[in-house]
Amino acid sequence: MAQQGAQLDGEKFCCSICLDLLKDPVTIPCGHSYCMSCIKSFWDEEDEKKSHSCPQCRQTFTPRPVLVKNTMLADLMEELKKTGLQAAPADHCYAGPEDVACDVCTGRKLKALKSCLVCLVSYCQKHLQLHYESAAFEKHKLVNPSKKLQENICSRHDEVMKMFCRTDQQSICYLCSVDEHKGHDTVSAAAERTERQRELEVSRQNIQQRIQDREKDVKLLQQEVEAVSRSADKAVEDSERVFTELIRLIQKRSSDVKRQIRSQQETEVSRVEDLQEKLEQEITELKRKDAELKQLSHTEDHNQFLHNYPSLSQLSEPTDSSSINIHPLSYFEDVTAAASELRDQLQDILREKWTNISSRQHHISLPQAEPKTRAEFLKYAREITLDPNTANTCVLLSEGNRKAALTSPQSYSSHPDRFTGYLQVMSRESLTGRCYWEVEWRGGGVYVAVAYKNIRRAGRSDECGFGHNEKSWALDCYTDGYNFVFNSVSTLVSDPCSSRVGVYLDHSAGTLSFYSVSETMTLLHRVQTTFTQPLYAGLWVYYIGTTAEFCKLK
Repeated sequence: MAQQGAQLDGEKFCCSICLDLLKDPVTIPCGHSYCMSCIKSFWDEEDEKKSHSCPQCRQTFTPRPVLVKNTMLADLMEELKKTGLQAAPADHCYAGPEDVACDVCTGRKLKALKSCLVCLVSYCQKHLQLHYESAAFEKHKLVNPSKKLQENICSRHDEVMKMFCRTDQQSICYLCSVDEHKGHDTVSAAAERTERQRELEVSRQNIQQRIQDREKDVKLLQQEVEAVSRSADKAVEDSERVFTELIRLIQKRSSDVKRQIRSQQETEVSRVEDLQEKLEQEITELKRKDAELKQLSHTEDHNQFLHNYPSLSQLSEPTDSSSINIHPLSYFEDVTAAASELRDQLQDILREKWTNISSRQHHISLPQAEPKTRAEFLKYAREITLDPNTANTCVLLSEGNRKAALTSPQSYSSHPDRFTGYLQVMSRESLTGRCYWEVEWRGGGVYVAVAYKNIRRAGRSDECGFGHNEKSWALDCYTDGYNFVFNSVSTLVSDPCSSRVGVYLDHSAGTLSFYSVSETMTLLHRVQTTFTQPLYAGLWVYYIGTTAEFCKLK
């Protein structure tokens, strides 16, 4: 009971800021008392607010109160200290559900300050003092408080596990080393820790090096982003200037055409008006003559009639009206037709050049690894159909234009995109970005290819054949194996032949890969280059009975 009373008294004489017994106590205007140093520090932090408050009741004071030591309370504290009064632990010093509790405390336990790996006991600050003061505990190992001390006890022998079995990779006690772990590679836990510590330091060095490398990569990427942004800004500015000049040029040409039309209109209208004026004058003159002749015809005096008739019967030369040629609304049809033809030509040029502009744009992206499994490749699957206008007359298309077969000549219409010399056909779809497709083939042999749209179509020169020029890349698939062909250079591929070939394209990265597809994906050949235009898939069936089909992957 006496102890409880002491604790109660202790709580009454504690500073609510430091939670310890009052030192140099001062009482502020609201009646609460604090250590002088505690309340000064508290108010120093409030100086910027221009007002000061009590930490307990929150009453504010303006100006800042002058602190004077409470001598009566100070004398009382000195007397109480002589009786052995101590401050009761604050609530935050007691162990909660998530804390490690002192194993020595009775009743409400305090938080542990340290755990001893030898005693396998956790101690609060009070009960830990013996470890610091007694020589008997000098060799004990103190660590931060741990709830897992019992995991250091061998469940079989109830001994501290100070050994490590490298054979079984587990901590053991000494009795284990001579019992079920007899003959195993065992060392002290400290020795194993030393070894693992060295490995840990090496791992940390590797990690730190990787961090430095990645930070350099991040800086480089940031620099690249900034460079791309600057380049894009300049490209936008330059393109706006170019298109503004182009618009200005078109507007100037439009003004010139308008001016020429209006000038010609003025000339023609003036000519017509002059002719109209002459004709109207002639009409007036003729009407006057007709009136005079009418009057003369009614003259009864024969001599007067004969005297005047010669002068009145003479007419002036008629105005030439042969140039009158009326074509309503058709005077400037040639100009309109020429403007329309210019518009169509400009549209064709813009369409063609826009494809080139789009394909030349550089894309900034984080490095992406090529897919490994077929499931990963299928994420980029593209459905591809063949363009009948490109098919050689001996290539028959079927299965919704996905399948090509060698056959007798067909009655295809003439088309500038048709291959006339080689037994080839190209896809309808253009290929950019990341794409994947598969070709199932049967028969003697087929070229699985990609090519630029502007590959030559007419004739049997190398400029037309897939793989025999700089505008196409091809994998020659035949019964005995594969050959990769580019610019007429053939590279033998020794992997076993498969009836299904997968093609992976990363256009912006300049990667083209051919795979043999069976239960696994086997890389046959990879190309690393720079593609300057969109690509088109192609097939070249060169044996009777050969078929090749773009597979449905979705």
